[in-house]
Formats: sequence, C-alpha cells, structure tokens
Amino acid sequence: MPAERLSMRKIREVLRLRAQGWSDRKIARSVNVNRTAVRRMRERAEEAGVSWPLPEALADSALEALLYPPIPHPSIQPRCPERILGSLCHSC
Repeated sequence: MPAERLSMRKIREVLRLRAQGWSDRKIARSVNVNRTAVRRMRERAEEAGVSWPLPEALADSALEALLYPPIPHPSIQPRCPERILGSLCHSC
C-alpha cells in the first residue's frame, strides 16, 4: 500500500526549510512527519527540478503534478515492431 501524500502546505514547508539548510531530522520534527517522508519529498523535488522559492503563480495542483507525475501503465508501453510482426527481437 503506498504511503499517504503530504499536504501541499507541508510540502511547501519542507521545500522552504530545506532551502534554509535545515536537516531532514529537524524538518521532520518541525512539520510533524517522519524523516523518510522528508527524504522522499526532497528526492521528488530534485527529480522534478523543483526548488525554493517556488514561483508565486505555481498552484498547488501544478506543484502536485510536478512532484507526482502519472505512472504509465505497462500495457500502454510501445511494443517493438519486430515482436508485433512475430519475429524474434534482438533489442528487447
């Protein structure tokens, strides 16, 4: 079962405190979440290229979309043309 997402208010606070140089432990205590949640949020922000200060016009929904992009369904992945034609594919 996936972990519950932090509220946007807590996410913004994690990003703000991290930009001020706070440790994950100190942020976790301040925001009242565990260190793993802080670390995961920091990693998601780094992967998404999100840093503090956030643009003023960045809505919560846009921030959420950056931090939690949709996961492609395996059946939607493009198939190798050679496999579609029934021959053995050497690159898959």
